[in-house]
Amino acid sequence: MPFEWTLNPYMGCAHRCTFCYVRAFEQRAERPADDRYGRSIRVKTNVVQVLRAELARSSWQGKLVLMGGATDPYQPAEGRYRLTRGCIEALSERRNPFSIITRGPMVIRDVDVLAEASRRARVSVSLSIPTLEDAVWRVTEPGTAHPRQRLRAVRVLADAGIRVGVALAPIIPGISDRPGPLMDAIRAARDAGASRLWTELLYLKPGTREHFLDTLAAAWPAEAERLAAMYAKAAYRPKPVNREHVETVAAMARTAPRRASAPPHIEPEPPRLAVQLGLAFNDYLAEAQ
Repeated sequence: MPFEWTLNPYMGCAHRCTFCYVRAFEQRAERPADDRYGRSIRVKTNVVQVLRAELARSSWQGKLVLMGGATDPYQPAEGRYRLTRGCIEALSERRNPFSIITRGPMVIRDVDVLAEASRRARVSVSLSIPTLEDAVWRVTEPGTAHPRQRLRAVRVLADAGIRVGVALAPIIPGISDRPGPLMDAIRAARDAGASRLWTELLYLKPGTREHFLDTLAAAWPAEAERLAAMYAKAAYRPKPVNREHVETVAAMARTAPRRASAPPHIEPEPPRLAVQLGLAFNDYLAEAQ
């Protein structure tokens, strides 16, 4: 992983994607990983207060924080609790870089705080959009907003100058990796203003594997049987296969440049001396307490 720190305001995810790798974590923790996963959400109601205290520690080195590595920070519960928004504000106050990954168009609600945070530190948002095909989306991402809604969110963020990318992930071999539909997704992401595209193939660990294959079998029995055989001995596809896939997507992306009308990214302002002194004083008070 290209980061050391993750932040998740919630546990469990109402999006209930059938391929979600977090199901494997849930099974390991002896919690439901099957269709019951995501039916209840655990809310970390004090996460913003705890985050502010951690960021104020003199030992904190201001490293990149990823939000959304184990739950979607913009699932429906965020509409009520606004914890992700609070975490963005806390990170912004400390000029701490962060990145968000989400399938939730609700992210556009926070364009104001994301833009302000982008002026203080390097900020990026990735929308996960592995396919534009309705049939694949309905079977594999049952609780998510339509991919076109996510593309609209990409456009809103890009138009606000926020650094935004699209994650074509996970790509399901033989289902969402066909050149035509894959190229359609790449072009749509670029047209929306995505400045970065990244991709990875499906991987199936125990806990995720069983639910994914059972769900797929209900819609496409032959595809489920084929993928069960493909992933029978390993959770990942072989490295050469993964590398070939990444190179293929990269080649496609080079033919679909980011739209010319997208504004430049907001760049962080150099920290002012008064701000630096204020943060140092806050650290002193925190340690004194």
